[in-house]
Amino acid sequence: MTTRRELEARMQHAGAKILADHPNGLRAREVWQRVLAKDPTLENEYRSLGFEMPLENVFRLSNLKLVRAGWVRRNSSRWFLTSVGRNALASYPDVERFYQQAGERDRYWQGRRDAFGRVEHLIEAVTSGSWLAASDLAAETGLEVTALVHWLQGTWPEGWWRVLEDDGRLPAEAHSNDVERAGWLDLLGDDGVNVGQGRADPLQRVAVGDVATTVVPAATRSGRGAWLVRGSDVRGADPTGENLIKMLWLPGGVVSLSASQLRDLPEGASIEQVRAAVNGDYPSVAERERRRLSTEFHVFLSIMRPGDIVLTHDGTEVYLGVITGPPAFRATVASRANLQRQVEWLDPDKPLDFFSDLPDELAARVSNSDTDLIDLADFLAELAALAGGDEPPQPEATLMDVPETLADKLFVAHQWLQECVELLRDRAQLIFYGPPGTGKTYLARHLAVHLAGGKPENVKLVQFHPAYSYEDFFQGYRPQPGGGFDIADGPFARLVKAARDHPSDPHVLIIDEINRGNLAKIFGELYFLLEYRDKGVVDLLYGGDDGIGFTLPRNVVILGTMNTADRSIALVDTAMRRRFWFVELHPEEPPTSEMLGRWLTENKHSDEPARLLAALNACIEDREFRIGPSYLMNETATTEKGLDRIWRTQILPLLEEHHYGDGTDVRATYGLKALRNRIS
Repeated sequence: MTTRRELEARMQHAGAKILADHPNGLRAREVWQRVLAKDPTLENEYRSLGFEMPLENVFRLSNLKLVRAGWVRRNSSRWFLTSVGRNALASYPDVERFYQQAGERDRYWQGRRDAFGRVEHLIEAVTSGSWLAASDLAAETGLEVTALVHWLQGTWPEGWWRVLEDDGRLPAEAHSNDVERAGWLDLLGDDGVNVGQGRADPLQRVAVGDVATTVVPAATRSGRGAWLVRGSDVRGADPTGENLIKMLWLPGGVVSLSASQLRDLPEGASIEQVRAAVNGDYPSVAERERRRLSTEFHVFLSIMRPGDIVLTHDGTEVYLGVITGPPAFRATVASRANLQRQVEWLDPDKPLDFFSDLPDELAARVSNSDTDLIDLADFLAELAALAGGDEPPQPEATLMDVPETLADKLFVAHQWLQECVELLRDRAQLIFYGPPGTGKTYLARHLAVHLAGGKPENVKLVQFHPAYSYEDFFQGYRPQPGGGFDIADGPFARLVKAARDHPSDPHVLIIDEINRGNLAKIFGELYFLLEYRDKGVVDLLYGGDDGIGFTLPRNVVILGTMNTADRSIALVDTAMRRRFWFVELHPEEPPTSEMLGRWLTENKHSDEPARLLAALNACIEDREFRIGPSYLMNETATTEKGLDRIWRTQILPLLEEHHYGDGTDVRATYGLKALRNRIS
């Protein structure tokens, strides 16, 4: 008697051969119809086995193995045979051998889901104009180079074209034909990579360490949530072969997790409580699996809420529902679904189609998952629309326009200050840089309060220095009053938590003297989030994210200051320069060049301090050591005695340090008497 395995093998092989004759691809339904035409006994043989799932769904799901093997690529509902797949057909012409090899590659993927998921996020983190070596990615993730390259050809995640040979050539394992090679090189060229002589510029190769970060599903959220919970072909499925969706969820109006060994825990249990319970109740389970269980149980118990949207799928049938009740432990057959929440299923009789109804990005998130419970908050609006209603927009933090009064108060041009706000709307990180005394910190503090809606409690200031660390800035272990050590949040982590609690309010972090710290050491894995914000998720160094990943909300703004007399902007980490706007404040350029004169006029003082400062800077040859106006923008500097004291104790010592050892008579060259003679 024919087995289901034999039927799958015949369908897989037939589908691949059909696609081989259609280089422009076919729609999924067309492939299936041609398979049936080629092997018309398939349906009858399958029905004789007594399975209920439509054979077409079995075929579509079976072909996911070919996608993960890199042999088939699916674009929305259209399928293509890749060059890797053509090579496989030639190498394994026998049906059984073809199916066996596809299965081996799928099992390789199944056992290394985390690693493949990490590859996806690593290549997404590579910026335009750069590329990675496949060998470096393989070494970083523990994958085989061939399996890695093949998988990229089947899934085409964002940035797949950036993965090349060590010498910049296209990977031989991709078996690309001339047309595909030309298209690949065009993608690289459009991405800003130089591809002369058919290979990428080696100077544009980036190290994996520059972008390496582990990305996991996020459960951190505010407002309404959306979740994928798997109910078929997973660890919690019924051992008889019938999946939970049809057996329990739809008729019973529930969604569930298998928690057969877990003690009863209350709604709202902390991650520490859940983790302790899992460690005690699942002693024989590997540590990594216990971490996964802890995360899923904690989300289900404490983060999911009534009103959240839940999605699940049985093959290609997609069901949407709304959570209506709290979590509860219930007795079920074989304890396969004993942690439950009530759900109102919206389409139990008319499920959506996985391939035609779900947006491509959502389908990719669902199919590439490495867990049974996934946060789909990024797709909340799309899911709400699919569920038959519009999701009301959550209030978003807004950076308000600068009023004329603030620009006048800071003695800068209104247009210049407004441009700073507009830059931050586009990318919420900006650094003011320039010589000493140009008002960098002063401007940053006043601008920060304005951006925070006039709420100083939403602004934090930190100052970097050579001994400053990740633990000081973000999170690390601290001694506790009662003895021992525990994870404690730094100023940035506390600001982020406040921003999450108040998503409609901007929160601003000021980093004074940002270039005096070891930026790569201080920011660590947070580098990634500066570019991707709430679309990116990272594992924290000390695990203080409760196992559900850390995100950086969009309502967090970072303002930095940098003294160029201390260290040139050219020496700042390349990754940091790519993530921040840089706005210069220089004594000879607006708005800084106008500040002192405007202040003196506003306060009805003589313009002598402004003329003296201009004469001083004209004598200083090094542009980065010229002196800013803030030393003289105070009432003390408007008196003869006060001006002399400021000159002797603040300005001349800076210049003595600059000219140390070069023989310059600083007082004779830059003293008040010499400068007054010069301007007279």
